[in-house]
Amino acid sequence: MGLYDREYTQDGFHSRSYGAPQMRIGLPRLTPVVKWLIIINVTVFLVSIIIQPLGVLIYGFFELDATSWIRGIQIWRLVTYQFLHDPTGFFHILFNMLGLYFLGPTLERYWGGKRFLGFYLGCGIAGGLFYLFLVAVGFLPGSYMVGASGAILGLLAACAILFPHFIVFFLFFPVPIRVAAIILTGIYVVTLATRGGNAGGDAAHLAGMAAGAAYVLSEPFRTKLKLKTHTGRWQKKINRQRHLQNEVDRILQKVHDHGIQSLTHREKKILKKATLSQQVRNKVHQGPE
Repeated sequence: MGLYDREYTQDGFHSRSYGAPQMRIGLPRLTPVVKWLIIINVTVFLVSIIIQPLGVLIYGFFELDATSWIRGIQIWRLVTYQFLHDPTGFFHILFNMLGLYFLGPTLERYWGGKRFLGFYLGCGIAGGLFYLFLVAVGFLPGSYMVGASGAILGLLAACAILFPHFIVFFLFFPVPIRVAAIILTGIYVVTLATRGGNAGGDAAHLAGMAAGAAYVLSEPFRTKLKLKTHTGRWQKKINRQRHLQNEVDRILQKVHDHGIQSLTHREKKILKKATLSQQVRNKVHQGPE
């Protein structure tokens, strides 16, 4: 089957009926990661249209393919499918890139580029995994999936929690971003439950939103866990240093009482380790020469 004959699971394609998530805050200034994500998506889309044989090759190797378990377990597709869009329609990529343009810069500035990119790709991966799961259990038929909609809906969910004052356009009407997120969630749930025409895409939408919301809502817990882990590591380090100091004190007392020839190989090794550690600490405290 040729590339342009396939009926793609167009995740995000129906978003043109519901309106793209746009903030009424003027035109945002592009941030580095968002800029490159848009460039890559648009470039791949144009290349696949202009050079159709190359497009067939690109989609064949990088789309999310649930028609074969062998291709379904090729994990790179969970990332690469997010950079492909329905080559037979313009609105699919248009609304996804509009969503990325209006939502992405705020989150990238809030989190930083590295964390934002991980979040963006992670939401898209969650969408792909949920779709593959539904196919594996027989709830949905196996098909092909392309598009960044799972990632974009993850951005929408994150902004709805972090910046509830944002206003977006929904069916050309300005509404609070949280209202848009709730309405879209309801639409996607109904489409998935009734196995509608874009059930696979809406499964990715829901999973992307869930992943985005879960990441933001779990941040206090993750911060607390990270602090607890660092505190535990620091306490273990202090205990090791205290134990080493006790051993050094005992060995030095032994040298004082019986001479250095009385030390065992292990004791000499401990003394050497303590000496090296002290030299390193002294060098750090003195700073560069």
